[in-house]
Amino acid sequence: MKSTKVAARYAKALLELAVENNKVERISEDMRYLAHVNNDAADFAILLNSPVINSDKKMNIFRELFGAFDQLSMMFIELITKNRREYLLGQIAQSYEAQLKASKGITPVTLLSAVPLNAQTKKDILAKVQASVNGTLEVTEEIDESLIGGFIIRMDDKQIDASVSSQLANLKQTLTR
Repeated sequence: MKSTKVAARYAKALLELAVENNKVERISEDMRYLAHVNNDAADFAILLNSPVINSDKKMNIFRELFGAFDQLSMMFIELITKNRREYLLGQIAQSYEAQLKASKGITPVTLLSAVPLNAQTKKDILAKVQASVNGTLEVTEEIDESLIGGFIIRMDDKQIDASVSSQLANLKQTLTR
């Protein structure tokens, strides 16, 4: 949890620098790529967390990997690496994207259902969610057959569970008391 707060502070500082330099979208592209590499390449995560590899060697590797990055992004990565906080780079990249979306008034929402929802049902559900949010919804739909029926909505740190499986679990818990 502590590292997440530190990553959020670094991401906020990077976002402020990007706004000052009119490079918000360019830095966003860099951070999306950095997050992608961090999530998909196990070797990269090992590199970030390795105390054996010194900062200069890591920075040389970062220059090779991210040579197409904007100069501001590279200077930021260099600063993080010199401060021996490179293990936070993946979290910083994700936090940057979240803060950028929040600054634009975009709220990410995940809609899970057992089967694909028809257009009208999805529209009705999202209309109720939109009523509680200022700004635009960025909807990601996922299918989870274990829900049996119904849906789950995840937004920020909130979750609305209207699934049949959770209702059955609640009923079971009530009956076994």
